Amino acid sequence: MPTSPFHRSTPAVPPIEQFEVGDRVSHDQFGLGRVTGVEGADAVLVDFSGRQGRILSPFTKLVKL
Repeated sequence: MPTSPFHRSTPAVPPIEQFEVGDRVSHDQFGLGRVTGVEGADAVLVDFSGRQGRILSPFTKLVKL
């Protein structure tokens, strides 16, 4: 029952960020970068000041700027 004290609502899941080539991004560990490739919903390729990174989905630590 929705009014039951034992009823727990499921937390809302935030939408998965969609990235495109050229997007500027920030990563907790790698810092600022620019998306250089998108591998469907599986991964994005990012250039972090000359260091290439492949960030796997879900992109929890990658934020579009």
